[in-house]
Amino acid sequence: RFLSLGIDQGWRKKAIAHLGKKPINHLLDIATGTADMALMAYKIIQPRKITGIDISEGMMQYGRIKIAQKKLDQIIDLQLGDSTEIPFGDEKFDGAMVAFGVRNFANLEKGLKEIYRVLQPGSKLVVLEFSQPTSFWFKPIYTLYMKWITPTVGKLFSGNKEAYAYLNESVIAFPEGKAFLEVLETAGFKNVQQQKLTLGICSIYIGSK
Repeated sequence: RFLSLGIDQGWRKKAIAHLGKKPINHLLDIATGTADMALMAYKIIQPRKITGIDISEGMMQYGRIKIAQKKLDQIIDLQLGDSTEIPFGDEKFDGAMVAFGVRNFANLEKGLKEIYRVLQPGSKLVVLEFSQPTSFWFKPIYTLYMKWITPTVGKLFSGNKEAYAYLNESVIAFPEGKAFLEVLETAGFKNVQQQKLTLGICSIYIGSK
């Protein structure tokens, strides 16, 4: 949040708004981490239930503390789960979201197919993910910030420069834009689209089952 100057909060709200076109009974939050998206989704669109999954039990422990503080234990549930083998039956959810996690899927196509499997027909997946700007004047500034400033500032806060260097490397490696829309279609999603945010440094991807 610090490194994005708080802009990520606006990105998250815009992504969640795409899920709020109709009431949602059970929302799946993949790569939920510390439950930021789950908590925001409840505040904005108020699904009857939200289930978050992540491979990091440590991150979810922090999420559960925040959930308990807001007395939402009966609505938001966090469980250990891998995107490539989502631990739920077919057509269990009527909405799904992934925020800044899809580029870390061990197998991107398999993970998206798993999300498709657990979604009910007519429901929607919304993905929020970093992308690279194409503007000739802004791209050099972005590259400088991500390659040098982000790892340096990240080290001051966490002591782990490599983790923040990986952030830039994973963004570069991610098949963004049209390439990602094609992967969504291969996984079975239709009506796929991309919405670029803040000069293209972040994108919302949407697909329907």
